[in-house]
Amino acid sequence: QMHLVESGGGLAQPGGSLRLTCQASGGFFSSEMNVRGWYRQAPGKERELVATITRGHTSTYADSVKGRFAITRDDARLTSDLQMDDLRPEDTAIYYCTAGASNPPSDSWGQGTQVTVSS
Repeated sequence: QMHLVESGGGLAQPGGSLRLTCQASGGFFSSEMNVRGWYRQAPGKERELVATITRGHTSTYADSVKGRFAITRDDARLTSDLQMDDLRPEDTAIYYCTAGASNPPSDSWGQGTQVTVSS
């Protein structure tokens, strides 16, 4: 069974940056990690798909983060990172990393990491 753990969340000022990392471990088939992704959920709002990346490194982004966030993956290390620049208060949310056989990736989920953007 795949186990995903996020790290790198915390407090940032508006305009600042944070980098989230998702580490995978456990027993799983390679196909279960065809697509890596990041979701977020803000208080009182529905969960939102933020970014995805395929094994071929094709990425997609929510309109709200295009040009500010970048998703990457390192299959040798089993990691997926989300670089978040020019952060805004509306980016405040719990961020979850995911993996799956197809898009959108939702077969395996991490426990989430809090990102707070505030001055």
